[in-house]
Amino acid sequence: MKPRLVVLLLCASLLAAVQARAKTILPDACGDDSVKFDVKTEQGQPVPAPPPDGKAQIVFIENENQGLGLGMHATIRFGMDGAWVGANNDNSYFVVNVDPGVHHLCVSWQSSLKMIKKSIDVASFTAEPGKVYYYAANVILTVVRGATGPGVSSGGGGTSIDFNLAPLDEDAGKFRVKAWKLATWKSK
Repeated sequence: MKPRLVVLLLCASLLAAVQARAKTILPDACGDDSVKFDVKTEQGQPVPAPPPDGKAQIVFIENENQGLGLGMHATIRFGMDGAWVGANNDNSYFVVNVDPGVHHLCVSWQSSLKMIKKSIDVASFTAEPGKVYYYAANVILTVVRGATGPGVSSGGGGTSIDFNLAPLDEDAGKFRVKAWKLATWKSK
């Protein structure tokens, strides 16, 4: 074999190994990282019905303090017990009825940008029949003035993104459902 071909094959195999290692590693509560969602939202929808007998209900909410750019909003995937159960975009919510017992939740920012793609958070809780639980993915974008480093504009400023999954109390959850849009989605 020619030395150049050997070097080319070696470089190609090293690149494949680096790319495989660079994949986002998700917690067990999440779904398959290749699953993506196309989300639509509708304002003014009726309040969700209570959970059916013997079930609990989780309301997954996205709280976004401001858009990411003109007309750009975060798409957030919500997982439970190892599978994605849906997604939100902008300030929206959706509802899932679940069996009582322990559940493991995951939230992940759907993005092809490596920095944002690693925005993941997890939580667990024990669902009781007849109860409604509210969990919010909070996307907080902050303008940082006078910062230096990667992602900072030449004018000495940049942005910082805080991302987390947090339980909401009943009053805060009901307010978000009333004020935010209902999200519907389909897998891409």
